[in-house]
Amino acid sequence: MTYLTVIYTVIAVFLLTFSASTSAKKRCKPLLEKLHHIQTMQRKGYSLKRGQTLRVKEDKARDKWWQCEHSSLASFKMKYGKKNKKSKKQSKKKKLAKNSTYYTKMNIKNAYLVNKVARFNQGSAIVIKAKYQGDKKWAWLAFYQQPIKCQRPKNLNIFAYCSEDKQQQQGVFEQKYNR
Repeated sequence: MTYLTVIYTVIAVFLLTFSASTSAKKRCKPLLEKLHHIQTMQRKGYSLKRGQTLRVKEDKARDKWWQCEHSSLASFKMKYGKKNKKSKKQSKKKKLAKNSTYYTKMNIKNAYLVNKVARFNQGSAIVIKAKYQGDKKWAWLAFYQQPIKCQRPKNLNIFAYCSEDKQQQQGVFEQKYNR
């Protein structure tokens, strides 16, 4: 009799433990998916500022997921609260915003001001000039001897050496050409 009671108790404890961990996994799956989504965004190219914000988001998402996995439902809800459901009015506004065009979302005056800001002067031609023109250019090309390691610099030190070498040769060239 006591032997069967012990076996039933062990089985009951095992089933309760198994069902609690399974429900925790189901409950925490959205948090894990959010963490994976943030990590996917981190694998793509981004700026320094965006990288910092992604790192903060990842840390928060990981902490929230970890707390969910290792705590009971009651303690998790007490710490993080329930997820607020959005009202129907907000969801209708989002649907309208998705279906409307750019100019109906904002008035034309604001759209003009946004589009008026130019990043650079697009109306004029971009002119790139070499340091030397005409005969002086041909004289420079005949004078300049580029070191072999400067054809494909392997690191920043070699690149800096090549830049300084070219400037020194330009100084010598200017002195000889002006005489």
